[in-house]
Amino acid sequence: MFCRVRLALATAGSVRSSSCVNPRTVRLVTPGFCRHQRRSLNSESAGVRVLYDGQCPICLTEIRFLQFLQKKRPGKVDFVDISKPGYDGAKYKDVSYEMAMEEMTVIDEKDEVHRGVSAFAVMYGAVGLGWLGRFMMWSPVRPFMDKSYAIFARNRLKWTGRSEECATGSCKKKPVDS
Repeated sequence: MFCRVRLALATAGSVRSSSCVNPRTVRLVTPGFCRHQRRSLNSESAGVRVLYDGQCPICLTEIRFLQFLQKKRPGKVDFVDISKPGYDGAKYKDVSYEMAMEEMTVIDEKDEVHRGVSAFAVMYGAVGLGWLGRFMMWSPVRPFMDKSYAIFARNRLKWTGRSEECATGSCKKKPVDS
């Protein structure tokens, strides 16, 4: 609430007429008032890219939920299924298929790669669940989250019944049918 009031005061004070509207000015003023609003005001950002295993039923359930939340923020998050034959890691900061299979990987608006729990925090923030991401990253909770996620990432193939087809710890991409 206070951030909205401060934002209105800051933009009203710096913009006197409609001919003076400059989105860069507004963007430079607002982060000092409300850090959490910076992302929503920047329309020029590339968005968040979530690299997920579309063959993992657990992962897919979560991604579908996040896509549902994404409907309110079109274009904010790009969900990339690494299990599809056309996945090219060179397009995604050189994150190979094998790397993306090891743990959740997200590329933020600044083109920084996040893996594991921090990837979830970025992803949740992008779909409107920033409070959950901040909770996961909170110092009393973070060690528990790191350990829990490490156990999940290490065992997800076995738990989803894919351990035989992924015997080496990472699945091999299926060849493209001609």
